[in-house]
Amino acid sequence: MARQILLVNGHPDSGGAHFCDAIAAAYEAGAGAAGHRVDRLDIAGLDLPYVTSGAVWKQPAPNDGIRDAQRRIASADHFVFVYPLWLGDMPAMLKSFLEQVSCDGFILSVDDRGRWRQGLKGKSARIIVTMGMPALVYRLYFLSHSVRSFARNVLGFAGVRPVRQTIVGSVEKSAEHRTKWLETIHKLGTRAV
Repeated sequence: MARQILLVNGHPDSGGAHFCDAIAAAYEAGAGAAGHRVDRLDIAGLDLPYVTSGAVWKQPAPNDGIRDAQRRIASADHFVFVYPLWLGDMPAMLKSFLEQVSCDGFILSVDDRGRWRQGLKGKSARIIVTMGMPALVYRLYFLSHSVRSFARNVLGFAGVRPVRQTIVGSVEKSAEHRTKWLETIHKLGTRAV
């Protein structure tokens, strides 16, 4: 069954020569070849002001780019987030994107009786993170802290299940290492997981 996939390239540099760009392209090619519909969103091209208060967070999205992203999120069955690990977490621009698309209760809201409404219930996701350190070190020593936090505290809280993770470590190791990862990511795309 064909899925509607929103592929979010969370690398903040629009140069297009990063391994995250290659990963996004590999996933997109695999999913497209298998008949899935892929909508790619590169956050580097968006106007992303910061959310500076609770009052701002309760307001509607601040611009057409964010409102368009919300429409694309609403129409997707499955999300793929690709980003590099920077200072132990996602880049600030990706965090700002997530805050902006969350505005006005889009991802999560509370009704008059204090009940949570999960705005992304019924959708699934994959988080693909690249890093210079070996993936095993990130998993065992750092306990995949930031990726687990994103999966649980943002996506899970909004109702996204399941949320799968792919940690791509040692990206500087060799061209062969990166090629093997691109083949793996392409296969994930064909399965739309």
